[in-house]
Amino acid sequence: MKQLVAALLVTLASGCTVIPGSHIPSGQSSWYSTGDEASEVDLEKQVDIYAITPKLLAEQLAEPETQPVLNQELEDALQGYDYEVNRGDILNITVWDHPELTIPQGSDRSPSEAGNWVHSDGTIFYPYVGKIEVAGLKVTEIREILRERLVEYIQNPQVDVTVASFRSKRVYLTGEVKQPGTQPITNVPLTLLEAVSRSGGLTEFADWTDITLTRNGKTTDYSLRDLYKQGDTRQNVLLRPDDIVHVARNDAAKVFVLGEVVEPQSINFGRSDITLADALTDAGGFAQATADASGVFVVRKAPVDSGKIANVYQLNARNATALVLADQFKLQPRDIVYVTAAPIARWNRLIAQILPTAQAIYFFARAEDEVTNTN
Repeated sequence: MKQLVAALLVTLASGCTVIPGSHIPSGQSSWYSTGDEASEVDLEKQVDIYAITPKLLAEQLAEPETQPVLNQELEDALQGYDYEVNRGDILNITVWDHPELTIPQGSDRSPSEAGNWVHSDGTIFYPYVGKIEVAGLKVTEIREILRERLVEYIQNPQVDVTVASFRSKRVYLTGEVKQPGTQPITNVPLTLLEAVSRSGGLTEFADWTDITLTRNGKTTDYSLRDLYKQGDTRQNVLLRPDDIVHVARNDAAKVFVLGEVVEPQSINFGRSDITLADALTDAGGFAQATADASGVFVVRKAPVDSGKIANVYQLNARNATALVLADQFKLQPRDIVYVTAAPIARWNRLIAQILPTAQAIYFFARAEDEVTNTN
């Protein structure tokens, strides 16, 4: 029995090191080891800890006021845009007062069926003129070529050239849009925003902050959120043939709520911001019997160049009015919200872990004493 009591005293004295479950320590170092002594790091020295206060929200975490930004490069591209004919397009050519030179249309023939097909060699055939190289030319240039060549046969010919069907150039939309597929490049400039709108818009699972444009093997990231909410037209771009626009899913854009809450879970970002108060509410709130309301932590990956592992933000919500600060603290994707356990809860867990072993030792020792006394 003396040995039992001694063992219990030693265990209780070192209880903080054997309490089951995780917690965020206060004033003590947490060591992480990979098995190599040279790889051991003191986690407490690898994080920066900030208290969530009105000053922090106002100075460090407040989003700067944004003003709509004009994308002058896009404006110039739109002003200078002119469609260039290519293989597969169908042209509609009209020579006024000379119906014999115009392919007749009727109720059974659409303009595309009655037009001049741009062949695989980039040419069309036209009466009197013969073959004409049109691939890579604008309709105004094609019209001028026809006029110059027809003047030998027709006095002062009046020629009009339009594209009856745009078939040579297209862009591709993939991912979380309602109607993924191809969209033609026409004589009306097509921007990223217009392409997404024509595809039916974004699905409910779309991550509107993660739009990628792949062009000539190079990928560029865009954010429709910045475009829609802040008017940042730098997030819009004029699309070119064979561009690939991909809208990512929002599966990875989530926060994790762990620790002493009613329902630990991960929460996906939608189209609106998630605050610390939102996350706690979705997780059912504090587990009232075990949570330490003064230990509400948000663990956030530190910037790459900071030399730290994470930034930790702590909210002391023992006074419920502090939850107003939680409603102002905006979470970021992959944040971890952790509510630590109250000291008494951790102590109860330690006792619950030790008690079965202590009882077994006690009854074993008692049985041994009875056997000794009997003998």
